[in-house]
Amino acid sequence: MDRCFITNKMAMSASAELSKAVKQQYMELPQGDKVQVMYVWIDGTGEGLRCKTRTLDSEPKSIEELPEWNFDGSSTYQSEGSNSDMYLIPSAMFRDPFRKDPNKLVLCEVLKYNHKPAETNLRLTCKKVMDMVENQVPWFGMEQEYTILGTDGHPFGWPNNGFPGPQGPYYCGVGSDKAYGRDIVEAHYRACLYAGVMICGTNAEVMPAQWEFQVGPCEGINMGDHLWVARFILHRVCEDFGVVASFDPKPIPGNWNGAGCHTNFSTKEMREEGGLKAIEESIERLGKRHSYHIRAYDPKGGLDNARRLTGHHETSNIHEFSAGVANRGASIRIPRTVGQEKKGYFEDRRPSANCDPYAVTEALIRTCLLSEEGDEPVDY
Repeated sequence: MDRCFITNKMAMSASAELSKAVKQQYMELPQGDKVQVMYVWIDGTGEGLRCKTRTLDSEPKSIEELPEWNFDGSSTYQSEGSNSDMYLIPSAMFRDPFRKDPNKLVLCEVLKYNHKPAETNLRLTCKKVMDMVENQVPWFGMEQEYTILGTDGHPFGWPNNGFPGPQGPYYCGVGSDKAYGRDIVEAHYRACLYAGVMICGTNAEVMPAQWEFQVGPCEGINMGDHLWVARFILHRVCEDFGVVASFDPKPIPGNWNGAGCHTNFSTKEMREEGGLKAIEESIERLGKRHSYHIRAYDPKGGLDNARRLTGHHETSNIHEFSAGVANRGASIRIPRTVGQEKKGYFEDRRPSANCDPYAVTEALIRTCLLSEEGDEPVDY
């Protein structure tokens, strides 16, 4: 009896078809005393990452040993062709999980020709604000949701001409019919651990082909540095597998969960006995500054998040501020254990998956610790 087999062929990049075994022969060649350093930076979209590599004569032991570099900003949406040189300022160094030791990944700030920060270099002001509150020891943990797509934008593992079964069995799911793309998740997790990224967990999310990893707790500016490098590593892992990682906050319209970047925040005072009072004071300040935070929580000033924060699918309504214990439909969630122990942290559920963590963490510090009010940040 004849059988008809239907293959569900994903659109994958041509690069993924190249032989990784052949490449490995070359990657095993000795490199002498030389070291490859990959410089990574945020481009003019505020979401995309770019990278390029240079050779150093010896292994750098600190950021100070890394030279500044430059690039053509007219090709990264960051300058005009007539004045296109931009400067890369090394800011955070990690081990390179792709080329392995002694090679490095270096996250850089971008400065314009006049040495002023590029428009999408939000690290500079974030660092300044973090330094102002260093004695309060602010900790952050960010929960990065993302969706694995084929190169045609179709979610990984979804039927070519339809949809998978409705949401329900996929969150933290196990099995071929529930978890789509776990190889990517495992590879990314191990690569982050190797690099020195403060990744602390991962899980399958509510929508099939949607996943989450968590980074933290990180103090101050480290939160933004570690999340951006974790994102870079994810893009590189997906490149090897021939698929795409999307941080779009609502990749599939309709009755499917969006993707956020829930941000957990605490200070030394909040973590100590009776810290719930400081938590409640911060939430009260946040409630008076909702529109400022919505603007800071996605790269398009709230337009991206408007597709996600509808009041459905475990989100709050973008136009209203709310807070509650263990409430996943609120802007701010206080975990149940924190309510019981009267100390700990709170979770801001509003940031979108494609947020800039520098902008998010800076906004929280400005409102909660520097007691800023109104719709505009204070210039210090």
